[in-house]
Amino acid sequence: MEAKTLEVRDKATFIPVMGVRVSGVDGYLMRRAGFNSAMIYLVHLTGERCAYDPFTWADRTMCTAHQFIEKEWDNLQDGDVVDVEFILGESSIKKQSEGAMV
Repeated sequence: MEAKTLEVRDKATFIPVMGVRVSGVDGYLMRRAGFNSAMIYLVHLTGERCAYDPFTWADRTMCTAHQFIEKEWDNLQDGDVVDVEFILGESSIKKQSEGAMV
C-alpha cells in the first residue's frame, strides 16, 4: 500500500484528500475485499466520504479528480494539487497549493 495526500481543487473548491493505492498483493484481506488489481481508494480528509470507484462520486470535481489520480498516480507527489479546471482545459494555469502560501 502506498498513500499520498493531495489538494483537489476546482472553481471555488478545496478538498483535502488521501489516496491509497491498494491491490491483491497487499494481502489476503485486500484480495478477499475484491482489490485484486491496483486501484486508488480516495478519502476526504474533512469528512467520512470515500470511494475506490471514480464514478461513485456524485459530482464532476471528485469524479474527474479521482480518474486523474488513478491515471497519474506514479507522477503525483505527496501534497500535489489536482486542479479539475486545468485538467478539463477550462483554465490554462494550474492552481498553486494553498500550503505554499502559508
